[in-house]
Amino acid sequence: MADTFLTLDDIRDLACSAAKASGANIDNANALAASIEAAEAQGLTNVGLAHLPDYCDGLRSGCIDGNAAPTVVKPTPMVFQIDAHSGLAHSGFDKVYDDLVLTAKQFGVAVFSQKNGYTCGALGYFVDRLARAGLVAQASANAGPPSIVVPGGNKPVFGTNPLAFAVPGLNGAALLIDQSSSASALVNIRAAAQSGEQLPQGWAVDLQGQPTTDPNAALQGALLAMGGGYKGTNIALLVEILSAGLTGANWSCDAPSFIGETQCPDVGLFIIVIDPAIVFGDGFEARISKYMSRFVHDYGGRIPGSQRSSALEGNKEGVWVTAELINRIKNYTTC
Repeated sequence: MADTFLTLDDIRDLACSAAKASGANIDNANALAASIEAAEAQGLTNVGLAHLPDYCDGLRSGCIDGNAAPTVVKPTPMVFQIDAHSGLAHSGFDKVYDDLVLTAKQFGVAVFSQKNGYTCGALGYFVDRLARAGLVAQASANAGPPSIVVPGGNKPVFGTNPLAFAVPGLNGAALLIDQSSSASALVNIRAAAQSGEQLPQGWAVDLQGQPTTDPNAALQGALLAMGGGYKGTNIALLVEILSAGLTGANWSCDAPSFIGETQCPDVGLFIIVIDPAIVFGDGFEARISKYMSRFVHDYGGRIPGSQRSSALEGNKEGVWVTAELINRIKNYTTC
């Protein structure tokens, strides 16, 4: 079947309709649809429309509470404690986003600490929005179920545990880092299994703890931390402490899967927001942009997130989507 061109509005409407038909109320459906649209616009297809069926299935099974209303507690003016109540991670962020930005710009720093949510998809989505508001942001999320095994271990203990970091520049985010603590994100392993592609060496082990390039064996076994050693494991542990330890969310090792379950993984999302206009002063964006130019031209560096920026520019009118995927999503709107 031929691919179909969808505008970004088409993508948002399709995602919203599928989410609502699957049991999400309008606020939750809009929050999810905005993240799906952003992923497609930035060329992140594995966490765009292709990831939407996971959310729709979760809403239908009860793994995600489509009517959950995030609650907010502020123990201090700078700290936002959110309970997602087994709902979407995006809804709690949307609920406090404006206040989070205002607080960071008033005090210099703000903290977003959310527990009991579903997997957040593309973690960079959250810090990118904050960078576009002129703020530095670092986010971490413990992404259950347990997927990463420590060196020499035989039982996964961490989720893929992504971290993201964004810095404002003169035109949007000057850089955007978004990476899992594992050698690759779980969605990439699943995509390889669906397409029949082999994995690179050093990404995963099978059930017996032996290295494997078979994505199906990897899904049954475990992923390795970035770099395959203790330094990568330490990053996963850091993310776990921030996103589960500080928030009160499930530890990754205790979280059920976000696929094919009726119970929400109830994992965490932790974001630190900094206003450079207060911490540094005037001219921060120009300083960063000048440095990143040196980083690229004088030292041969690559700006993290530059591919997203290029995709965003090229996808302003919309993107091509396979008819098979569109039909799969439309099925959620009619049943």
